Amino acid sequence: MTPADFSLHPDLDATALFAFTAALESGDTDGLPPARAAQAADCRAAASFGRVKVAGAEGHLLDGALWRHPGSAPRPVVVMPSPWSDLGWLAYAVQASVFAARGYNVLAYSARGFGASEGEADVAGPLDTADGSRALDHLVERTAGPVSRIGFLGEGYGAAIALLTAAHDSRVDAVAALSGWCDLGEVLVENRTRHTAAVEALLRSAGRARLSPRAQSVFEDVAAGRDIGAVLRWAAQRSPSVHAKELARRRVPVYFSHAWHETLFPVNQTLRLFEELAGPKRIDLSVGDHAGPEAAGLAGLPNRIWATAHRWFDHHLQGAANGIGEEGEVLGEVMWSRTLEPRPTWPSVTDHVRRLYLADGGELADAPEAGWSAGAVCGVDTPAVVADAVARSADAELAGLPRTYPTGEIDRAVAAVWVADPEPETARLRGTPRLRVTYRTANPRSGFVAYLLDVAPDGTGRLVTHAPYADLDSAPGSLVAADVELQATAYDVPRGNRLMLVAAARDPFYGDVNPPRATLAFTSPEATPSYLELPLG
Repeated sequence: MTPADFSLHPDLDATALFAFTAALESGDTDGLPPARAAQAADCRAAASFGRVKVAGAEGHLLDGALWRHPGSAPRPVVVMPSPWSDLGWLAYAVQASVFAARGYNVLAYSARGFGASEGEADVAGPLDTADGSRALDHLVERTAGPVSRIGFLGEGYGAAIALLTAAHDSRVDAVAALSGWCDLGEVLVENRTRHTAAVEALLRSAGRARLSPRAQSVFEDVAAGRDIGAVLRWAAQRSPSVHAKELARRRVPVYFSHAWHETLFPVNQTLRLFEELAGPKRIDLSVGDHAGPEAAGLAGLPNRIWATAHRWFDHHLQGAANGIGEEGEVLGEVMWSRTLEPRPTWPSVTDHVRRLYLADGGELADAPEAGWSAGAVCGVDTPAVVADAVARSADAELAGLPRTYPTGEIDRAVAAVWVADPEPETARLRGTPRLRVTYRTANPRSGFVAYLLDVAPDGTGRLVTHAPYADLDSAPGSLVAADVELQATAYDVPRGNRLMLVAAARDPFYGDVNPPRATLAFTSPEATPSYLELPLG
């Protein structure tokens, strides 16, 4: 696979999207499927469509498309910065048309360095934020009547740009951020562990894009494990979470959509920003991987995420009394039942916490036990891995076919494993599991990946959640106390199944800091026992 062949949005059919925009321009819908033809006709009946060039920062022209209504009546507008994709604004062609048919003037544009836009990709840096405001200027200047309210919507990369623009431009009245990042530093380096597979995926999917030299060097530094302090300083400027106070001060209404098993932009970093916001907010947490929950909507199919985004803007930009403000702040989709559970707030998702202690003999027990040791050999692969590839598990998970793990093949000499008793009743995991574990290493740099698996009686496992951890500072031979937040989850462990905790020293998703053939010796000191906290709801 060449870099140009790899996409973070493999479900999008560029040919079909080009055909749709051609129909918007010509009015000839004969070659479109009936549903797409109806969407094009509805849009053309309400608004005109045209391709535009937006004057972005530093004089660079950004490729875009404008959906514009006639008449002088006040009207809300929506600006849509593109995903991290060579498709650019075209990815939004169908959904922008739906917004137009619902009464909005819309501008979708390709982020600098992508598609036919000029400039170099700034990775949601100051130039991208300035471009967002310039795009809004372009739309306002070409709107026939007064602009009543302003929304920004983005998917993936565009979600980060939308949030950052809202933080810097007080004209923005509401945001919809779908499958985006909120803390770019945590996307690149989580718990001091490099997300090497995520960086590789971003580079490969930007095969036709023009990255700035600094962005290229940052990605290369993460891959090589060098100058990480400078990487994190660079990433902070590009992280909406750094600007949470401004979003909270203005009480900007923000709608988030995210997947539980997101392999590109881990869910916890989005939840942290969500909790900091003070205005109207909602987050939909769904089965799947990066961009999977809303992918069908980008292709023009019925989709609850996009339906909610439209309702969010209808309420906050048009004043529609559609009830979305009374539905609670959180909607969680349970793996694998697909049950939708509304909750008033994120903390209310968890009713209470159950603590299991890591014990001798590989048990997850109700009481602490000290003095044991369980080893994990470094530099050796195990069947416990995060996923087959970044962003590629979405379709299978959405179809109810998650990756299975042959837990009996996990070598206990290579990975440390602890197993709980069979669940007497369904265990409803809701929230953020936490791990506290102590280990000894003979090396100054060490790390592991913790996986929480749901194991059926036949030994087949499914991934509930995971998180990496690295220690880069401790003296050789010292005990390292690792406190790890696993990624948040909504998971029902069936009656008779067991929870399994696996700690492995190597996963191809992450940069490996361990010397080959070294050993991590996990243990549980009497004063500070090792345990796993399970959020139950």
